Amino acid sequence: MSGSKISSSELTTPIFADKVKEHVHKTVVGQETVLERGLISLLTGGHLLLEGVPGTAKTLLVQSLAHAIDLKFGRVQFTIDLLPSDIVGSEILDKDSGDFRTHEGPIFTNLLLADEINRASPKVQSALLEAMQERKVTIGDNTYTLPSPFLVIATQNPVEQAGTFELPEAQLDRFLLRHRLTYLEPDDESEVLKRSLKLKLQRSEDGGAMPMSAFDAIDKNSPLQISNLTTAMEQVLEVHVSDVFVRHCVDLVNKTRSHKDIELGGSPRAGISLVTASRARAFLHGRDYVVPEDIFALAEDILLHRIRLSYEAVARGRRGEDVLAEILDQLA
Repeated sequence: MSGSKISSSELTTPIFADKVKEHVHKTVVGQETVLERGLISLLTGGHLLLEGVPGTAKTLLVQSLAHAIDLKFGRVQFTIDLLPSDIVGSEILDKDSGDFRTHEGPIFTNLLLADEINRASPKVQSALLEAMQERKVTIGDNTYTLPSPFLVIATQNPVEQAGTFELPEAQLDRFLLRHRLTYLEPDDESEVLKRSLKLKLQRSEDGGAMPMSAFDAIDKNSPLQISNLTTAMEQVLEVHVSDVFVRHCVDLVNKTRSHKDIELGGSPRAGISLVTASRARAFLHGRDYVVPEDIFALAEDILLHRIRLSYEAVARGRRGEDVLAEILDQLA
């Protein structure tokens, strides 16, 4: 039943995926591909970068996803004046004892939403990079291990560039996936408007009231627990990857390094990401083996943010999407 807990022993691929989707779709309309990418990130422990204009339900989807699996959720609104200590925490002097005590920042969570990540300064980006790479943070002279699971889902607005900092290649490479959101189909957008008309007032104890937002409508009763996610992660690791599939991944990444229009090709981490994400996608589609379709479905989200076109190619009006499509056509 919707909203009821299930034990790890009862978990199967359809149950896990369907439970999450059912819960998220109570507040988010459409966005099936984005939801799949979020699930792949959760199942593999890989970080996700969502890129889209404001109003495409990026934040709403991430919060709904966290509540679907009863994950501890944290959110940081990135701004230009943000400090590393605002994320990781700091040491505070206790006036009574005279000792320093550690104040943990919002990064000590299971799912961290880094909202508008490209507005933070490079100094903050470096602090976040350690957490994303090592699942650890340094506060003062001490190193602390982050909760398990730990996942960063970041968002950024690709249109507005004022007051933003371009993410360095080293940090972009730490994101398993970078997905670009598009606008909803007309029918889905109509459903969004209809749902907004059904939102009621949220009343306070002093008699006041405020119109509810979509965030207020998120169902806080999680149908899944962290143990269910752990079981699903174990099942993903059992998905078979053939030697032929591995060679296809290596061939694809190598072609990005030798293409005449690409200055910086995919790193070995790109190939690892292809195999890892393909396993999770196969699991979500009810398969215990990967197929070439997984590569073609995930290639853009895994490779585009890991390659850089040459200056000459950009001057000729070439786009990364077009160059990658040419490479994929060679593999088909």
